[in-house]
Amino acid sequence: MSFTMLGAKKFFSELTALLNKRVFVRTSQGRNYEGVLLGFETQNFHLCLGDAKDDSGNVYPRVFISGNAVVELLTKEELIDLRELARRIEKVFPHMVSYNEDARIIIVMNKVKVTEEGVVEGSGPIAERVRKVFEEYMAEKKARSVT
Repeated sequence: MSFTMLGAKKFFSELTALLNKRVFVRTSQGRNYEGVLLGFETQNFHLCLGDAKDDSGNVYPRVFISGNAVVELLTKEELIDLRELARRIEKVFPHMVSYNEDARIIIVMNKVKVTEEGVVEGSGPIAERVRKVFEEYMAEKKARSVT
């Protein structure tokens, strides 16, 4: 894989990580929107925001922004480092953890799926142990951001 392809893949992985997060979009027409990134179109960079608010305070259930008009896309939310979380889970479940960077999902023993929201699939003792590692990681992350 070339560096260019790798860079593009990483770019869209980072953009995908912003899905369902609050973002701020500045357009070339000077309009600004803040809302939840619900989707994007990869070829032209079109964006769809939910619960969007413009500079005037108007609120829209959905705003579709042409990729040609996007000047900046910003977020204030700190993203979870799923690679680091996967390493921590790996310490508890050696050689039984895989991390899919493109999908931003951790899979433990082919039974438990973990995203930025926590354990999203799986039950039983394995899922409970993974949930505990996730909660500890989030508590540490929160404590670091407070100081």
